[in-house]
Amino acid sequence: METTKVSFTAKDVMALRQKTGLGMMDCKKALTESQGDMAAAEQWLRVKLKGKMDKRTERASGEGRIGIAVSGPSAAIVEIRAETDFNARNESFVSLVDEVAETALAMQVGPVSPSDEITKRIDDVRFTSGENVTFARGEKLEGGRFAYYVHHDGKRAALLQVEGEAEESLLRGICQHIVAHVPPPMGISDQDVPAATLEQIRADAEAEARESGKPAEIVTKIAEGRVRKFLQETTLLNQKYIRDDTRTVKDLLPPGLSIRRFVRYTVGAE
Repeated sequence: METTKVSFTAKDVMALRQKTGLGMMDCKKALTESQGDMAAAEQWLRVKLKGKMDKRTERASGEGRIGIAVSGPSAAIVEIRAETDFNARNESFVSLVDEVAETALAMQVGPVSPSDEITKRIDDVRFTSGENVTFARGEKLEGGRFAYYVHHDGKRAALLQVEGEAEESLLRGICQHIVAHVPPPMGISDQDVPAATLEQIRADAEAEARESGKPAEIVTKIAEGRVRKFLQETTLLNQKYIRDDTRTVKDLLPPGLSIRRFVRYTVGAE
């Protein structure tokens, strides 16, 4: 019986190792089983090691990175998670996040669900890094004009959607404000805060004032003051700008500019 000659070199093994991040012996075996065909060897490794990859999904992925892509009237923000900060800072992981954000631009407006293309790219990085890498969330926006800011570590970011004209530096500054302000804005204006939230704040303030023996008319004033303070601290337009606390974000907006929406992500936070 004639034996098929397997033809590949040590350079081929090294090339497969560099592409997959797997050990020399695994790569050599894959090339042997695939008769030296590089693409077939990579697929062989993917199939044979799928069990190991699937087991990784049981491990917690608390680190990660946020990516944003903008193209004309479309924008997308995504969060991809990893197990370690070391992997989240790896060049291949950073590229993955950027690619997923770009891919999300072609999707429907609203929450992003990982497509087959996104899933394959995530599996590629999970395959080579040995870590559990997961798609955490994403959002696609459409219309108007966009600005964004991603913090240098990739763990916090904001995407801003506006109507009207404004300096790019101002819009980026507002994005930085959204990322840095404590507490973070929970809405654009008073109308974005749930009525139930305000009622609870009002009720708690009234109960506290009554217990301290305040007269009824003072109780009402205290409660309304508490609500007003809450809105000033938690709605974007009413917050004091982080770069100039003598002005609110609303004071910064030139005539004709309105904020339609913002999306703020922090890695690991829902």
